[in-house]
Amino acid sequence: LRKYSKYKNSRYCHFFCAIETRSSSPTAILFPFTRLRRQPTGVTLIHLQHQNMNNSESHQDMVPPVEGVAGGGTAYGWGDGSLRAPSQLRGTIDPTRVPSSELVHVWCMPSTANVGPQEMPRQLEPVSLLAARNERESIQIAIRPKVSWSGSSNAGVVQIQCTDLCSTSGDRLVIGQSVTMRRVVPILGVPDALVPVDMPVSQINLLPGETSAIWVSIDVPSTQPPGQYDGDFIVTATKADAECAAQFLGKSEKYQVYRELRDCLDVIEPIDGKAVEEVVERVKSATTTLRRVLLSPSFSDFFSENGPADMMDEDANLSIRLKLSLTIWDFVLPTTPSLPAVIDRFGVEHGSAEWYDALEQHFKWLLQYKISPYFCKWGNSMRVLTYTSPWPADHPKSDEFFSDPRLAAYAVPYSPVVPSGDLANDYLQKEVEVLRSKSHWKKAYFYLWDEPLNVQQYDAIRHQASEIHAYAPDARVLTTYYSGPSDAPLAPNNFEAFLKVPGFLRPHTQIYCTSEWVIGNREDLVKDIIAEIKTDNDEEWWTYVCMGPSDPHPNWHLGMRGTQHRAVMWRVWKEGGTGFLYWGANCYEKATVASAEIKFRRGLPPGDGVLFYPGEVFSSSHEPVASLRLERLLSGLQDIEYLKLFSSRYGRDEGLAILEKTGMYQGPERYTVDHAPIDMMRGEIFRTCRL
Repeated sequence: LRKYSKYKNSRYCHFFCAIETRSSSPTAILFPFTRLRRQPTGVTLIHLQHQNMNNSESHQDMVPPVEGVAGGGTAYGWGDGSLRAPSQLRGTIDPTRVPSSELVHVWCMPSTANVGPQEMPRQLEPVSLLAARNERESIQIAIRPKVSWSGSSNAGVVQIQCTDLCSTSGDRLVIGQSVTMRRVVPILGVPDALVPVDMPVSQINLLPGETSAIWVSIDVPSTQPPGQYDGDFIVTATKADAECAAQFLGKSEKYQVYRELRDCLDVIEPIDGKAVEEVVERVKSATTTLRRVLLSPSFSDFFSENGPADMMDEDANLSIRLKLSLTIWDFVLPTTPSLPAVIDRFGVEHGSAEWYDALEQHFKWLLQYKISPYFCKWGNSMRVLTYTSPWPADHPKSDEFFSDPRLAAYAVPYSPVVPSGDLANDYLQKEVEVLRSKSHWKKAYFYLWDEPLNVQQYDAIRHQASEIHAYAPDARVLTTYYSGPSDAPLAPNNFEAFLKVPGFLRPHTQIYCTSEWVIGNREDLVKDIIAEIKTDNDEEWWTYVCMGPSDPHPNWHLGMRGTQHRAVMWRVWKEGGTGFLYWGANCYEKATVASAEIKFRRGLPPGDGVLFYPGEVFSSSHEPVASLRLERLLSGLQDIEYLKLFSSRYGRDEGLAILEKTGMYQGPERYTVDHAPIDMMRGEIFRTCRL
């Protein structure tokens, strides 16, 4: 019960449990809904609704939502239980002759929902989204079988198809480019990995009594014309036999794709009055590809001398269609993130050609999440060698990396990343001289030591920083810490000693990066921390999370609520931090091959230090597989851009007020568990700031 004490204003709390009775005929009893009501006397009354698990007809509708391993859960309440499987379907079912709505539930969930296998159905409703240009907005499509029709251990196969999103003026967001689909795959039983699926049409297997989710992301280009864009997601129950596999698309679905492709050509081919750049983009990249698809054998049966004829096949209306409307507004999210989020990725063998290739691949891949990657080699006593580019500063690749406008900050190594006798002499001086001559030098920082604990370690930072500043007085040195030196107390108590660290390290550190764990739920302590930072002397205050803080505070542990993941960045903005550091992005247990089973590190909360997975675990692809938590990190960074825009118009106090007014975020233990306040905040900023 202590875990739920954060709901100060709630009369009811929900949790779920199962009890197996021991008797001559064991029976599993499910308690799908437990209601706790606080009484004035302090006594908690527990009311249980129970159901015999042997009752197979009702078992499917009453399985409880999955609780996260860190206490998260779905955060979307309990289903109303009214969406039951149709009882009239019996015997062998041919999905090509039965409306898919009688075979599967389909509904939409927001990106902050943890849609586990036992998520209960909701009504299918059209989806309306809002996005700025250069922003990614995501939703989830949940699918749950009502009956089985495959004749195997699977409930059946569904085909998922997505159309382009089109505006009335003919502009569009193309499936496979701006619109992508990924399947949500559980890790340790918690939905987290986002595995790519085929586009524009994909097939997935459904398991009896389990909900599957498809993560849909829409990336709006910075040059996309504002307006309303509409499209459809089409879900069709289908056969899984060889005949269906050969056909893949039903005739009506093929015709639907054909019409949309033809319409696309009608928009692209007229080039009168178009800018040359637009002609090149539309004609070269789209016309050739689209015409090749239209003339492929898959569509040969739709051609005739008089053109394609309308089709009214018997199965034309069997699919379930989810309507999606996206409003794109004039605001363009900056290419360079306003808040540097630096995150470590390490764990590959140093020096080989494959190592350089892997670092470059992950560097470019992480930039799409508005993350400024750094790589790390750990030394003794938490000494770290951090770098964003493995090449020397005068290498063309380094300049390419550091000049990328999506990069907000980069780490400069104190010593050679790959040891070499030729590089050792005067390495630091040469690196600094090259970088200081570049316009991107303002992004540079040195990260020398992680969480120093004693005077010896603090002295090591001073020594290295002094050498750096001898060559570059304007260089920035970043130091992470959560306490002062243990063997030389700076103050009578731990927190006061923590506050004195800037004075102890000055002038050898310019970025003071403190643990959110130290602050806890005492937001009033933030002003004491900031008071010790000399911002007028170009000093900065960054924060970080590592292991802690734990539930209910914002963090990126596996199983926390979706809003809890997203709130990490809300907290940074509200507290006034100017940067954020995270200690690792792929720090799972080492394996001999990339495709080995993923194991989180012992002694760490599940998911801590792991924001993406090796692609080889899920397929033959070498591209990393993102987690839900990484997507929510991106959403949080995008929320900061909205709040920054609003504050630039109306002042920071009004920006803080909108967090309070919408109920989105008030503090590390007081933030929304529902998605609606997020939409309220974004909608309010859209209404007040649109051009």
